[in-house]
Amino acid sequence: MKSIFVAVVGSVGFTALAAAQAPVAVVEDVQGPVTGAEFMDYVAPGKVIKLGPAGTIVLGYMQSCRRETITGVGTVIVGTEESMVHLGEVKAGKMDCDTNRPHMSNRQTGDSAAMVVRNLDKGTPATAFTLYGLSPVIETTGRGKLLVERLDVKGERYDVDLAKAPMLRGKFYDFAKTGTALKPGGVYAASLGAKKVVFTVDAEAGPRPASIIGRLVRLE
Repeated sequence: MKSIFVAVVGSVGFTALAAAQAPVAVVEDVQGPVTGAEFMDYVAPGKVIKLGPAGTIVLGYMQSCRRETITGVGTVIVGTEESMVHLGEVKAGKMDCDTNRPHMSNRQTGDSAAMVVRNLDKGTPATAFTLYGLSPVIETTGRGKLLVERLDVKGERYDVDLAKAPMLRGKFYDFAKTGTALKPGGVYAASLGAKKVVFTVDAEAGPRPASIIGRLVRLE
């Protein structure tokens, strides 16, 4: 069995490298000795991650909405919707996330925001995607003033100076770290300079921080 697994590791790793596949999961947490991945990394199919004694890694799959907590000495191979794990212990569950979230250019996100504003004027809001937690995680390499503003109700806005704000891995700002929560059911625009994206917060989102895959907003 061990030799078969080693052969699979080599084959899958080579195939993934050759195909240069797009990332399918986010590393939501890392504890203890883990090699091959760090907190908030994006990982693609075929990625090999190794856990040492007392090592733990949490993976959130963006298409299957599967969240895995893998612990103990072992080897993990990232799949398209779930991991292949040798020796380590896996605890997995389904999380709320938007599997139809588009990967849009800056121009497309700007067009989407304009469409939402026009539709709001008509009383029929439409957004790019849905968040399932009240505290977004904003991903951006830009600096300056981040603005998150509610579109369907006037008066709610949040200004963050990213030059002074604590950034995870240098490009992720987590609203949960400051205890900031948006409103369930609200329609919001997040903007930084010319970059803008519009999203809805799920009406049943609760105060407890949800999985990162359900809170992630990319301003890239």
